[in-house]
Amino acid sequence: MPSLRCSAEVYRLLGPALSTKRQERFLVVALDARNRIIAKHLVAVGSLAACVVHPREVFAPLIRDRAAAAILVHCHPSGSPEPSPEDLELTERLSKAGQMLGIVVLDHIVIGKEGYYSFRDSGRVE
Repeated sequence: MPSLRCSAEVYRLLGPALSTKRQERFLVVALDARNRIIAKHLVAVGSLAACVVHPREVFAPLIRDRAAAAILVHCHPSGSPEPSPEDLELTERLSKAGQMLGIVVLDHIVIGKEGYYSFRDSGRVE
């Protein structure tokens, strides 16, 4: 599997499929210590405007995969990739949970028809 080096690579990999969805979908990409993809997991499917995501559902497949790191990805069917206040809160919660588990959350990418938003590129994930 290839390694992911930046948000643009994640967008090229997942953007075409996710940008056309009519319901929010939340995926987690499990990565090894060299940022190579171990697996991609769909962890939640929501409605047109919301998706309930719990840390347990996000980290269970990462733990099974023995992932060293993860990239969170979800889509906005509205088309705008701008994160909502709920997206900001969720990213913070999941980053903290990852720290406790020893799984680094490298980025959270929001995909819409108008492009993507990267929390890392915007300085909201370190």
